[in-house]
Amino acid sequence: MLPEGPPAQPPAKVTERRPSAGPATPPLTGLAARIDAALPQTQCTRCGYPDCAAYARAIADGLAEINQCPPGGQAGVQRLAEITGRPALPLNPAHGREGPLAVAVIDEDWCIGCTLCLKACPTDAIVGTNKRMHTVIEPYCTGCELCVPACPVDCIRMEPVSGQATDWAAWSAAQAEQARQRYAARQSRLQRESRAHQDRQIQKAEDKLANLEAHSKHTDAATLERKRALIEAALARARAARQRQPD
Repeated sequence: MLPEGPPAQPPAKVTERRPSAGPATPPLTGLAARIDAALPQTQCTRCGYPDCAAYARAIADGLAEINQCPPGGQAGVQRLAEITGRPALPLNPAHGREGPLAVAVIDEDWCIGCTLCLKACPTDAIVGTNKRMHTVIEPYCTGCELCVPACPVDCIRMEPVSGQATDWAAWSAAQAEQARQRYAARQSRLQRESRAHQDRQIQKAEDKLANLEAHSKHTDAATLERKRALIEAALARARAARQRQPD
């Protein structure tokens, strides 16, 4: 028996649309927030959207069906049907099939330490450094499988850990909340790192511009002025882009 959801909303007209990657979006509110709270937060992208929040927003906006989340399974579809007031459609096999929860396991004998799986993991459940063995922290793994195709030496496999249990019988609300928080923390870290990188690049260009003659092989004034104009234009674009990012 599924927990009783919020009051049903009128069915929305759905038009399928593929998402596009973009900057950080505002926090979810209203119907979108209730839908997001009913999703398993595996951040697997099998729904066709970059994360669970984007899928929730698309459902609320009438741009996606409620049957595109394999980790949530048919029980998850029923939850979304109760929240949105839409019919509980069968899970769409085009997005994957319902199955037991599986976690990633790295064959450490074959791991080359490329760090590509670390970059693919949405919850920072993999630890390791460049050219050193990586390992998965199982309690943090959501079973998203995004690390598997990222591995260039095929040393990652998925191992079922929930027996025959699937959907919300294999994945708890506490696990979903932990995954949500870890994903949010990772997104914040990536944004901080991006801002820090931009700041370093801007500072590097400003230092070069301040002493252009010493950093250039050219000595004639006309060439140096053209180079100065190019650097100033690039700096203006970089500063404008940096100002659009919150601190």
